[in-house]
Amino acid sequence: MEAPATREIDVRHCSTLAEYEECVRLEHAVWGEEIAVPSAVFVVAHHTGGQVVGAFHERKIAGFTLALAAMRAGKPFLHSHMTAVLPEFRDRGVGRRLKLFQRKDALKRGVELIEWTFDPLDLKNAHFNFVRLGAVARRYIPDCYGVTESPLHGGLPTDRLVAEWWLGSERVKSILADDVRPTKGSPERVPIPTNLVEIRENDRAAAARVQVEARERFQKWFAKGYAVTGLESRDGGTDYLLEPIAEIDGLRLPELTGD
Repeated sequence: MEAPATREIDVRHCSTLAEYEECVRLEHAVWGEEIAVPSAVFVVAHHTGGQVVGAFHERKIAGFTLALAAMRAGKPFLHSHMTAVLPEFRDRGVGRRLKLFQRKDALKRGVELIEWTFDPLDLKNAHFNFVRLGAVARRYIPDCYGVTESPLHGGLPTDRLVAEWWLGSERVKSILADDVRPTKGSPERVPIPTNLVEIRENDRAAAARVQVEARERFQKWFAKGYAVTGLESRDGGTDYLLEPIAEIDGLRLPELTGD
């Protein structure tokens, strides 16, 4: 059951300049101006097959997701560049409702895949992507956006995992129905310490070492044909779980054909 506050959220397409400007103001509130994109990008996405989806509470925007139209190997997909929710609406299902609307709209248009990048050191986001949505990841982009002045990045390279959300797969459908699909066999692991936020704030060199170790392990297993399929908590940290691509239950991944 959704909480009453969540049921009061109206999720729909944004289509006016005023709504795009609201999205930009929300960007500034969540990330600051350093990594925000202007309203013109929202206009382009709307008119070129992308998506601008907003979550509104009492006619004011509480969150949004922005996706751009993309193509790989002759097939269309969506690159979900940004999803943001105001702090007062987080942990209330708003982000998941935005993604579910995004999925439904994409499937209606015949789009089977939505991708997005995210910081592998952000374990809360990782849990949402893999455990709640059923995404997988098999690509790692070191310093994707360059080092920024955003406090969210803590002065570290902006390394990113690429999440692949195969919208109509049996894996995704079962996970969205809360039917957990167990990892087969003994997965490979990439450990991340639980207190990483504290490490980032107090010891940038130590945080950089964690990032480099994780980068090397992800790249090693991706090169061997593995993909991230889940996370598992343990004392002192959280492990990313990786399985051979051919053994992922309920999903057959096509070969990658470049970035």
